[in-house]
Amino acid sequence: MLFNFFKKKTTAIDCRDFSFLETDMHNHILPGIDDGSSSAEQSLFFIKELQQLGFSKFICTPHIYAEVYPNTGETIAASYDRLAKVAHLNSLPALPLSLAAEYMVDECLDRYIRQGNIKPLYENYVLVEFSYAVEPKNVEQSIFALQVAGYQPVIAHPERYAYFRKRNEKYEQLKDLGCAFQLNLLSMLGYYGNEIKEIAETLLKNKWYDFAGTDLHHHRHLAALKMMTQKKKLMNQLMHYPFRNKELQPQLQATISPVTNTTRKERLVNV
Repeated sequence: MLFNFFKKKTTAIDCRDFSFLETDMHNHILPGIDDGSSSAEQSLFFIKELQQLGFSKFICTPHIYAEVYPNTGETIAASYDRLAKVAHLNSLPALPLSLAAEYMVDECLDRYIRQGNIKPLYENYVLVEFSYAVEPKNVEQSIFALQVAGYQPVIAHPERYAYFRKRNEKYEQLKDLGCAFQLNLLSMLGYYGNEIKEIAETLLKNKWYDFAGTDLHHHRHLAALKMMTQKKKLMNQLMHYPFRNKELQPQLQATISPVTNTTRKERLVNV
């Protein structure tokens, strides 16, 4: 009797899309509300294309930045309404969207916290960003204020803040304060420059990232994401990183239909 002492070879599965994340938890695909999508038609195009890249759910995170994009829960809901109506007119199924926001860490954030006007990603997770130009003051106080109010800060694209370069102690400090980190996927491609790519690689190596998102604003981002899926080694690296996107189970908007004032008010309570 012959015995086969050789195990059958297994072939590693190549990662060809972003389905390993499921949820894109940072994007600007709501129409006409910030520097992202400019129209409902463009938003629907982005959603369709991102679905083909493997994403099945989207947490919309328009900027809330008082000096530039003074959005509120009402303006965010109104943007969704415009998108939903166009989708309805085109006989499209329910959009896999949830509404949240990306908050600039500034003096206005403290006011939003006091007023209870915070739109989290999911449960108590809140996406916040810093100025690209100037290191924000009193970051610790803002983070503490969010935590006292029961929120978990998620720092958007920490690799993109130039003033943190070669200052790993700043990242360690933010992690020690209890912040989660969100990677911009395109940072790993080098889309924002080689220095930012190197920082992202360091943060990834140190296992400091918790979530990943597209931060999609426009067609150039979409084209770069498509290009990224052709980078076999990079995609496999990201697939095997323990991103926590699947933990985010946001309540999606239920249906696409003409929105009445009543349903709008109900949605503002629930998102």
